Amino acid sequence: MSAVEQSAHFEVRVTADSHLAWLRTRLSIERTLMAWVRTATALIAFGFSIVQFFERLKSMEGVAPAPYPHLARYFGLGLIAAGILGLLVSVWQYRVLNGYLWREFRSIASAGDGPRVTPTLVVSLVLLLIGIYAFVTVFTRAV
Repeated sequence: MSAVEQSAHFEVRVTADSHLAWLRTRLSIERTLMAWVRTATALIAFGFSIVQFFERLKSMEGVAPAPYPHLARYFGLGLIAAGILGLLVSVWQYRVLNGYLWREFRSIASAGDGPRVTPTLVVSLVLLLIGIYAFVTVFTRAV
């Protein structure tokens, strides 16, 4: 007979099946954060690249000036901001869901005291700082 623990919402049975289900759910949260990291990296890098490309384009000989020179800068800032915002929301969602899994299903987690800082979370926070730096750099650059 397996042990049964009463959670606030569920009857939690401590079995191999429930532990593996907990692990699958935990890893799916991790994969979701990694997907957001990839998306945010692309948005931030593409936004920064657009700004850099059009700034270099102005200094090239034989190239006609753009009809709306500031449009590329605003578009780049928008992409960088979208990457930062998406990453902020995904890190918040990751922390909430991870905390819920540890709080409600601690008995089947059997993996320590609580949520740990994972490499994916560290990479997310570093990318967030890089994105903020890129945004501030593009925003404060003299036009």
